[in-house]
Amino acid sequence: MKQFIGLEAQATYAEAKTIILPIPYEKTTTYRQGCQHGPLAILEASDQLEAYDEEIEVQTCIKTGIYTHEAIADTTSDPSLTAEVMLQVTTETVAKLIADGKFVIALGGEHSITEGVVKAYRLAENEPFTVIQIDAHGDMRHEYEGSIYNHACVMRRVLDMGLPTLPIGIRSICQEEATLIKNQQIPVIWARDIYYHSDWIEKAIAKITTEKVFITIDLDGIDPSLIGGVGTPEPGGLNWYELTRFLKTVFTKYQVIGCDVMELAPQQDSVVSEFTAAKLVYKLIGYQGLSQGWYN
Repeated sequence: MKQFIGLEAQATYAEAKTIILPIPYEKTTTYRQGCQHGPLAILEASDQLEAYDEEIEVQTCIKTGIYTHEAIADTTSDPSLTAEVMLQVTTETVAKLIADGKFVIALGGEHSITEGVVKAYRLAENEPFTVIQIDAHGDMRHEYEGSIYNHACVMRRVLDMGLPTLPIGIRSICQEEATLIKNQQIPVIWARDIYYHSDWIEKAIAKITTEKVFITIDLDGIDPSLIGGVGTPEPGGLNWYELTRFLKTVFTKYQVIGCDVMELAPQQDSVVSEFTAAKLVYKLIGYQGLSQGWYN
């Protein structure tokens, strides 16, 4: 089994603070397909990462302990897998990892997976938490193409759990989503706000009303000039330093209970998207280590 950042940096399950959970599920992509190959591409690209993070000045993988879980809900080996089964398996697996005290980063696969991940945390937590959504799209339709489990509906399912959300970098929505955002007063940070207002991070942070947060990252939230290997690219996304500055601020000010990174669809003849995604995962681990005092 492929390991995140290589075998030499792996901890045992018992030793590991962070668990990488690959979920190569894809059934409802509507434009460019291939995100079921995203988790493996991220794991393979992670071999090229430097262990030392120059920003936080530590060899993150050595200090934190990383364990790569076996893949679950894999449509590359079982194309008949239904969304209902995927969500059940995802929730059960993540729930066990939470019970074992692990910090989980799930790797997709399509964004519909996030419902199962968040549900596990909703069942485990005694209080609401905010789901920070980095994304190009609202993903708040009630249903799409005949399914409430479509990737375009995932944040609607999160809202149905009674959880507050903070969408960041949104720049593509439908009329239904626009009405929902207005009626429920969802505090969207539009992509244009990021470009036109230098204080957007402070404004975003001020909208978080819970002590705990979960972070879901659809990679199309990042500008396609940096990550073009996604199913539905949209111009005008976040750049690397905007994204990492925001994430570091969130980890500093709030308790991040878990994360996911979704929708990488690898491109032929280019490794830029998967390497950037792998480095982003490594940043999430590093920022969690800082917030938890793992490097003291």
